[in-house]
Order: sequence, then structure tokens, then C-alpha cells
Amino acid sequence: MPGKSLPRRTILRGLGAGLALPFLDSMIPALSRAATTAAPTRAAFLYVPNGIIMNEWTPTREVGSVALPMEFPRISKALQPFRDDILMFSGLTHNQGRALGDGPGDHGRAGANYLTGVHPKKTNGRDLQTGVSVDQIAARRLDGKTRFASLELGCEEGVQGGSCDNGYSCAYSNSISWRTPSSPNPAEIRPRAVFERLFGGQDSDPREARYQKSVLDMVRGEAQLLASSLGGSDKRKLDEYLYSVRELEKRITATEKTATPRPKGVEAPPSSIPTDMTEHARLMFELLALAFQTDSTRVATVLIGLEQSPRAYPEIGIPEAHHGLTHHQGDKEKIEKVTKINMFHVQQFAWLLNKLKSTPDGDGSLLDHTMVTYGSGFSDGNAHDHGNLPIVLAGRANGQLKPGRHVRYPAETPMTNLFTAMLDRMGVPVESFGDSNGKLGYLTDL
Repeated sequence: MPGKSLPRRTILRGLGAGLALPFLDSMIPALSRAATTAAPTRAAFLYVPNGIIMNEWTPTREVGSVALPMEFPRISKALQPFRDDILMFSGLTHNQGRALGDGPGDHGRAGANYLTGVHPKKTNGRDLQTGVSVDQIAARRLDGKTRFASLELGCEEGVQGGSCDNGYSCAYSNSISWRTPSSPNPAEIRPRAVFERLFGGQDSDPREARYQKSVLDMVRGEAQLLASSLGGSDKRKLDEYLYSVRELEKRITATEKTATPRPKGVEAPPSSIPTDMTEHARLMFELLALAFQTDSTRVATVLIGLEQSPRAYPEIGIPEAHHGLTHHQGDKEKIEKVTKINMFHVQQFAWLLNKLKSTPDGDGSLLDHTMVTYGSGFSDGNAHDHGNLPIVLAGRANGQLKPGRHVRYPAETPMTNLFTAMLDRMGVPVESFGDSNGKLGYLTDL
């Protein structure tokens, strides 16, 4: 109807379910449909632990401070297809992750400092103290624009309580998102729990047997009614979206069916955590993409692994713990195994980039309208080096970034300068953040 449009935050509701919709042409007011409608700018922050083998990470063929084109060595090779969608950085540093008089504890500091830019207080008690993380600064300012201010996702469960690294609380290693200087946001590692948060209704109860019923069954009536009022293009978009939600739900259910049985008498939902790291990471990434696609949130963190991670990687033939291997002391066999773990992580990141790039969003793709950082709190994990961090920034942030380059900044350039620039591109300008000391150049031009 002339002058009418579908509300952007339309939700299909059913008993125990609420299905947010992706952006449809019908959501553009009819009288301005010819005009370009800007999609929101989103930001995701991905973290991998224990550093990276840098000589197998850093692109080659550099000319001056900005290199184009880039040639990728083994670890970053999976990013080759996305060369025109990423900025790779050298020279960014987290000085506040260093000891600064506090002695050992680099892993605890690396995790707590990564998104805050603040040196954490050395404590294993309740008197935690670091800073508010960049994702939460954005979430506060964008609060009310989306259903959820932020999502905190993870792929590895951390130790609860106590000291994890030379007097630093495990809370510093278990979270990269900090709501206040003393309040971490623990990462949710259960795909089912995230799915329920995105698509479950307020009356949902995870102990109910309704897991046997698809969320699409619960909203089928409203979905059919909506489809009958849509044009051909929007019908296709809706069908593709509903199909992707159902396929994701099937994969989560399949994981639950193969999980270890619950003890008799225990009232708890079945475990949806895959034993296979590839499946786990990709389920979480699909949930992240759906959250962005439906504008359920515009800010997210993904803790792919914990600092000092004891995880082994049988998927790629490595039975030893990741952290122990990073203290290789020059052992070539251990270095090769760490390299393979690093490659494996980057391959999952590349999968996410492909997902975002192939998901339509307004007048482009999700990747066009998003910023995604991927990195670690160490460069050399063996040396606990907090300088020259391995960092990638993917996406175009609605045209506010010009990717396709490797930029070398002067040594000791604060990593927080990048976060300040990202906040600015989300419409959340700040005078300073953490230990930032200026603007970061070469993000949009040479």
C-alpha cells in the first residue's frame, strides 16, 4: 500500500518463539524506496590465544608502509580469497599487557587487556580491576537500537574461580568483554543457548521437551501470513532466511543427539557443544551472522580460545595442548604444530568472512556493512611478546574503510588507536580509549 512499510524490527511470534526478520525491501518506506537506505554498521571482535608464528603470518611483497598486492604465507593463506576485503596491520602493540612491574602473568594480562587497553590489577580474588572493553562502550551507546546490546560468544569453557596465571584471576583469561572495570561478560559457548536467546520467546524454558519441535513450526502461521503480503524478491529472501535458520537448528539438534547422555534425574537441556572444534566454531559464527542479519545486535565478541588453552586439536592430528606447544624454545616439531593450529584458526575465520560476504544485507552484503577484527594478545607466544600483534580488520563498515592492503605502522603504535577508529565508524566517537594516543591513518586512503 502507498506510504506503508513493514517495521524493521518485525518479529514473527509463536508459543515460546520469536523470530526476528532480516532486512527486506518491504521495510523501506514506499515513498522513499528509490532512495538508498543505509544499513547499520556492525562490529565483531574475534580473539585467538597464545600468539601466532609470525614469519608464517605476515604478508610479503611490501613497498613502503603500505603493501599492495599482498602475498600470504602459510598461516594467513586462507585469507587470500578475501584480500580485497581485509586490512592487515603490523606494528600495533598492547603495552599495557606487559608486566610494568607486576612480574609474570602475561597470559592473564593479554586476555584482560586485549579489548580494554588497560593494565589489569594482579589479583585472584574478587577485587578485579581492568577497563571497560571497546565492545561495551559501543553497546552502551547503541543500547535500545537492537534487541540485545551485545553478544559474547566463545568456543572453549574456562576454569571458574581461582588463579590461572601467576596470581591473575581466571576471570581475566575467561573473558575479553568487560561491562565495567570489575565485571566481565563471560562468553556463552553453547550454541543452543545462543539460538534460544535469539529465537526463543520470553516464556521459553530450556528444560521443556519443546526442543523436539522446530522454532519454525511455532511461527509458521505468522510466516505464511507475512509471505502472502510480500513481493517476489522479499518472498525469496524470507524463504532463504527461514531455510538457513532451520538448517542451523537441525545441526544443533544433531549435536545434542550425539552428546554424552545426561545423568539420570538431572533436569538440564542436552549439551549442544560439539566435540569437533570446526563444527563448534562454525555454529557460533552462523549464530553471529544471523544476529547481525536480523539486526538483533550490532556488537559481538568471539573468544575462539582461552589464554593458556589446554585444548588439543585431534581434528588436525595434534593431540598435545595448544599452550604447551607455544613454549617451543625453538623446537621445530613444536613450531610446526603451532603453525598448523594457527592455520586451523584462520581457516575458521575465513569461513566466517565467506558467510558474511555471501549474506545479502540492504544494498550490499553483511561484510560490506561490518567491521571484524581477528587477532591475539601476543605476537610470539614463546616470548610472551605483546608488540607487533597479528591483527586483521575485515569488512568495509558501510564504505568507511578501504581494504585490500597491509599497513605497517611505527613500532609501539597502540592497538587502542584502532579501536578508537572503529568506535568512530560506528557513530560512537570518543576522545580517547585505554592507552590510545592519536588517530590511526591509512584506513581509508594512502
